[in-house]
Amino acid sequence: MAETLKKRSEVPENLKWDTSRLYKTKEDMLKVLHGCNDRSKEIEDKYKGKLCTKEAMNECLEVYAGLLKDLFLVSEYASLNVSVDYTDAEAKKTESIVSSETSQIFSRLSFISSEISDAPLKVVEEALKTATIGKGYLEDVLRNKPHRLGAETEAALVSLNETIAAPYQLYETTKLADMQFPDFEVDGVKHPLGYSLFEDNYEYEKDAKVRRAAFKAFSNKLRDYMYTTAAEYGAHIRTEKIFADLRHYDSVFDYLLFGQKVTRQMYDRQIDLIMEKLSPHMRKYARLLKKAHGLDKMTYVDLKITLDPDYDPKVTIEKSKEYIMDGLSIMGPEYREMLETAYRERWIDFAQNVGKSTGGFCASPYRNGSFILLSWNERMSDVFTLAHELGHAGHFKACGDAQSIFDTDVSQYVVEAPSTINELLMAEYLKKKSGDDKRFRRWVLASQISNTYYHNFVTHLLEAAYQREVYRIVDKGEAVPAEKLNEIFKGVLEKFWGDDVELTEGCELTWMRQPHYYMGLYSYSYSASLTIATQVMKRILNEGQPAVDDWKKTLAAGSTVDPIGFARMAGVDVTTDAALLDTIDYIGGIIDEIETLMD
Repeated sequence: MAETLKKRSEVPENLKWDTSRLYKTKEDMLKVLHGCNDRSKEIEDKYKGKLCTKEAMNECLEVYAGLLKDLFLVSEYASLNVSVDYTDAEAKKTESIVSSETSQIFSRLSFISSEISDAPLKVVEEALKTATIGKGYLEDVLRNKPHRLGAETEAALVSLNETIAAPYQLYETTKLADMQFPDFEVDGVKHPLGYSLFEDNYEYEKDAKVRRAAFKAFSNKLRDYMYTTAAEYGAHIRTEKIFADLRHYDSVFDYLLFGQKVTRQMYDRQIDLIMEKLSPHMRKYARLLKKAHGLDKMTYVDLKITLDPDYDPKVTIEKSKEYIMDGLSIMGPEYREMLETAYRERWIDFAQNVGKSTGGFCASPYRNGSFILLSWNERMSDVFTLAHELGHAGHFKACGDAQSIFDTDVSQYVVEAPSTINELLMAEYLKKKSGDDKRFRRWVLASQISNTYYHNFVTHLLEAAYQREVYRIVDKGEAVPAEKLNEIFKGVLEKFWGDDVELTEGCELTWMRQPHYYMGLYSYSYSASLTIATQVMKRILNEGQPAVDDWKKTLAAGSTVDPIGFARMAGVDVTTDAALLDTIDYIGGIIDEIETLMD
């Protein structure tokens, strides 16, 4: 039985990340914030109305870069403290202060991009030739020029950032602070329930009765907040549609993909091919799960259980370090030192507590290490999650060391490649470690499917297919009430799983659980990134060090290359279907080997 979650104050310090690496106290952070406000006024006084020469542009961008570094640290500090406990009123108050003041600062300094955009093209081109750190910024200003509004309008929109982000904040508050889950009972035994308890424990629960009862209780509570969550989501997507129209994009898709530097064809390919070509493989895997567990039927609730119900090794945090260090050693001594530092300097928040954000993420403030959030459950899946997030840390250390702060805003299309390849490298390490132990090898293969590929090629991809249908409706100017969202999500599940998986009542509410919907077209990019990662991993296995060296150079490139260029540097072509189809075949091959080892 899962334990009742502790309050944040009851969690041992060694399980928490150390935000004092950024600022010792909240007061120290606020002092820097207020200093940033003063510096922004100085920049305004010195440069506003004067960005008409290449010298003025580049000088201003150098000063602006220094301000951004401090401002991003302040924002991360405030956000990190809220993410570990959404019930902490003081942390939320501090985040609100930071958000409000940073919005004012960015509004004040929006003149920089506006004046550069309005300057004669020849002057901007001259500035590009002599730029020290602002080349990427200048290129983006020129690229955005057709979609920019007047300087006053841009400043007003920036000042509204806090309001524009409100739907996401409301969603997280609804989900992590307001929802209080009752205990549920199975055969006379009561079990505690919470958001993270369900997603981190009960979805993987071996006992089918407990697992299915947990899903029912969890879904019942979600349904209580269905209309509120739909209203929050609706406000967000309507805002995106308004921005798409204001900025003269042909569709909301074009607006959201523009920042990713990705074509509509690349976006649609991921969804269409996976929905068609991967579905038969995953239906087969569902049948293997049913057989392995002796289930009366395969339901939606059963899709995340482990293949071998009696073989799920427990992993301590200390043991995870051994796996991580050995499994990722192929990345070289500098990468290894980063991994050592992550454990030694408490980059990782392992804790389980009330109000903590679900899932996992890695925040990497420029040249200040990383902060990794997850909830440790002593499962091997946690090791894969940690390897994944450390992949983000390694990526942003590499590009942060090599690039200016303006050149670290990596496209969502590729941002998950450095993380997912770490999961693949861990799996290859464990396969070698398995030797002649066929059960261990089968477990590793099943972990690849249930952790890496299921999460990125199924969970997030189905979310992406759902999201695409929602935006098609929004693009027509139509509303998407809660009932319609349920209908769309269930329809996507029916198309992918067919008759092999019974869609349990409550499955249609899964759209309520994903924060990525408030981050643009993010969900599909997991599969795009993992496609690149799979191809790079295969290169590393076949070619060794040269492929590793290419990958390291790719990580350091940051946003100086677009997604196609990023993949090309790593030796992968994403302009055709070939890489994706090969990756789907690779997944099918793993499932075929699992079936053989079961027999």
